Amino acid sequence: MPIGYNLEIRQAEGRTRVIYAALALLCIGVFYFACIFPAQWVEVRRVRRPLGLNVRILQISDLHVEKTWVGPEKLRRLIAETSPDYIFLTGDYTQRLRHLPKVDEYLKAVRDAGVPVYAVLGNHDYRLRSDLPAMLDLFRRRGIPLLRNESLRVGNFRLVGIDDDYSGKSHPRKAFRDALPGERCIVVTHDPTVTRRIDRPYDYLMSGHFHGGQFRVPFVFRLRYKGPLPLQGIVKGIHTDRNGTYYISKGLSQTGLNFRFLIRSEITVHEL
Repeated sequence: MPIGYNLEIRQAEGRTRVIYAALALLCIGVFYFACIFPAQWVEVRRVRRPLGLNVRILQISDLHVEKTWVGPEKLRRLIAETSPDYIFLTGDYTQRLRHLPKVDEYLKAVRDAGVPVYAVLGNHDYRLRSDLPAMLDLFRRRGIPLLRNESLRVGNFRLVGIDDDYSGKSHPRKAFRDALPGERCIVVTHDPTVTRRIDRPYDYLMSGHFHGGQFRVPFVFRLRYKGPLPLQGIVKGIHTDRNGTYYISKGLSQTGLNFRFLIRSEITVHEL
């Protein structure tokens, strides 16, 4: 076979390898910027609701520390940039005992802000089962009250913490038991589905749970049932029902597959 012909074959094979390598790099790049980068590039979402309370509340939801792409130091910087009066944590810290030390790192980062912090539990936290007391102890040692169907007076409003509805732990009437007539009520909970069971007015409610869908794919929650709200397309942002206005955070981390698709991670600043 002529030498020139063999050279042409080798050159063609070389060009093919270069094309395949370029396509592989392109696919990796597209996957990174569409699926990983949105999980790292945290959106500081600002919501203004004129309730006359004159407070700035930072909501951090769905930490899922075993999967987050956002480290404690970055979270600490984000908190400093937002200068909140209060920080509310709306559940899902971890579902594994071995990750509790990492949860503690994030709780320390939050407490270092030097402002009052309050929290509720999420459905993944209840998967700790018999190990849940170990998580509760972390919150106690860090001085972060966990509201489990109870309320307390915070500044010029009552903070109502409703336990996780998805886990069957929510008792809205018990949570509102100490609320006085005409008292401004801000609610924190994990699963916003509980709004369908609240039978009294509230001023504002903060929740998470759905991760904004996590993947911007139509009808994803029709394929995997997550309750009545996702079936109506309600998985993120601000909404109003007969009792009040509620907000669903897209969350800071992921569940299931450890990436997002065109849905950014979020912490939320509520100006009330």
